[in-house]
Amino acid sequence: MSNRVGLVLDVETTGLRPGSDEIIELALILFTYNSETGNILSLIEQDSFLREPLSYQAKRNYGQAYRVHGISYSSVEGKSFHDEKIKSYIYRADSIFAHNASFDRSFLYQMYPEINDHKWFCTMRNVPWKQYGFLNSKLLTLLQAHDITNFQTHRAMDDISYLMQLLQKSNPLGLPYLKDVIAKKPMRKYSPSSQKSHV
Repeated sequence: MSNRVGLVLDVETTGLRPGSDEIIELALILFTYNSETGNILSLIEQDSFLREPLSYQAKRNYGQAYRVHGISYSSVEGKSFHDEKIKSYIYRADSIFAHNASFDRSFLYQMYPEINDHKWFCTMRNVPWKQYGFLNSKLLTLLQAHDITNFQTHRAMDDISYLMQLLQKSNPLGLPYLKDVIAKKPMRKYSPSSQKSHV
């Protein structure tokens, strides 16, 4: 059977360090795809969640991160993730996809270590974007080049909705970009730096 369940996701955070910064927004889209052709077959479910950061460091960094994602503190204040719902997305997926997946995974691992048991694929690194003639592999660059949008909101659901559209566009061989992504081996398991000495 070549049909698979994929999960594409994106996080917005208070900064770049998973050890001291925190996720404030998570968006997920669960979908089916054909592992032979790379075609997306159907969308199953989608959700986005906001949460207030808890640590002093993450709260302190919020103002700087706000300039990137534009999510006001009042939007996340008092909110927390629906853990069981999020885990249901993770459990149903055969594979997880993200643009610059190493970043998203390093943050999600802090809250949901079970994500390390999944096959992860990076849509930024698994496609030879520069070889295909694009300036770089940044999401906005690729969205503009494919006439999907000229503006990136840096809101998680917007980003993955656009990414889903991008993955169905054709590479120079006439195949969906998703085919490029899954043609590569899944990423190696995440190894937090704090645990490296024990591995």
